[in-house]
Formats: sequence, C-alpha cells, structure tokens
Amino acid sequence: MSEATVLIVDDDPSLVGVLVVAFETRGHAVLVATSGAAALGHPSLADVDIVILDLGLPDMDGQDVCRHLGRLTRASIIVVSTDGAEDRKIDTLDAGADDYLTKPFSVPELLARVRVALRHRRALGAVVDDGLLQVGLLRIDLGSHEAMLVDEPIELTPKEFALLTLLARNAGRVLTHRMILDQVWGPDQALDTLRTHVSQLRRKLGDGELTPKLITAPGVGYRLLAEPTGATPGQGTSS
Repeated sequence: MSEATVLIVDDDPSLVGVLVVAFETRGHAVLVATSGAAALGHPSLADVDIVILDLGLPDMDGQDVCRHLGRLTRASIIVVSTDGAEDRKIDTLDAGADDYLTKPFSVPELLARVRVALRHRRALGAVVDDGLLQVGLLRIDLGSHEAMLVDEPIELTPKEFALLTLLARNAGRVLTHRMILDQVWGPDQALDTLRTHVSQLRRKLGDGELTPKLITAPGVGYRLLAEPTGATPGQGTSS
C-alpha cells in the first residue's frame, strides 16, 4: 500500500519527471495533471492526499485552481511558483494553499514539506467529532469550551480559545494574518492585537519538547505544529 497519493499539477515535463521519481522512490503513488482543468477533473481526485500545484499553468490562474481544489478535495495543497513576492504568497495562502515554495527549490525541501503535511493530516485524523479537536498532546473540547495540554487544563480567554481553535482546525497549515484577524476579531482589528494574543498563547502552551508549537511564517502569518519547531524548514517562533 502506498504511503500517500500525490497529485502533481505542473506542465514542466522535466520537473514532473524528477518529482515522480522522488515520490515513487519513497513509496508514494503519483498522479499527474498538466493543466488546471485536468487537475480539477481528475477521476482520482477524491483519493489524493497531497497536491503539488504550480501557479503558472497554461489554461487557468493557479490561485483559481487552488480555490476550486479546496472545494473538491481535503488534500493538503503545496504551491510551487517562480513568483516569490510576499503579496502573491499571502493571496495564495488565503486562496486555500497549505504551504508555498518558491522555484527553484530543492527536492529534499519539498519532500520535507510533504512529510510535515502528511503528519498533520494524520494529526487531524485525531479529530474525534465536530466537538473535539486534538493536535499532538493538545485537546480542545468545543462543547465545554476547554483546552487540555498533557491532560492539564489551559486557562484561556475567549479570544485566546477562538484563536487556538482556529489554528488547531488548520494544524500544519499557514494561516495569514488577514485570515486570522477576519475570523477571530473582524476585518478592522489591528495586527498588534493578533501578535499580543499569539505571545500569550505561546506562553500558555509552554516550550515542552512534545507540546504543539505556534510557528511564525515571517511576514505572512502563523501555523500550529504538533512536532518540535525544527521540523519545518525556514520557520521561526518569533512574533
């Protein structure tokens, strides 16, 4: 049985060839689509775990493809693009991407991002029902409005609880500042408010080796990781 099913959406045959070999060598099943339409209409889309999506497709804007994929599949979407502009990255993450990698990139780095995405897909498998979330040793009971870390309660304000719940529902995925502010506070709230609450949450989660980490994506937003900080390339913990 394959470890995961990866859909590569890219029209560059040389890159696709390299990635197919890299993923298959590591036990993944690989599907390929060379256009946005082919990706969205792929007959095995429901079975896909990871999408590697190039934004520079011949028939559709990559961000539009990303939005449509988010409605059609629960796969993690890792975008690759030659455009490293911060605004483009933020807009793509807002469109539903879970991660963003700028071309040229190393295959080992992409594989590391895929491993992180798969770990967090498995962590989200620990969501027992709509009222209970679990990320690593963090357990959130939405019904009782309680959060437990290593079976000990965490004292949270209502906004801290809302922020932690949003991050836990999207564990492993970068949420942009704009996305978080809109969902937790509303569109007119200042970024400093978010930074203050992130600092408070980090203090309450602590720095234990096995506790989830609230990671900063510099200039973009935040993500909650179940594994130690060092597992994600290029990420830091500063606000």
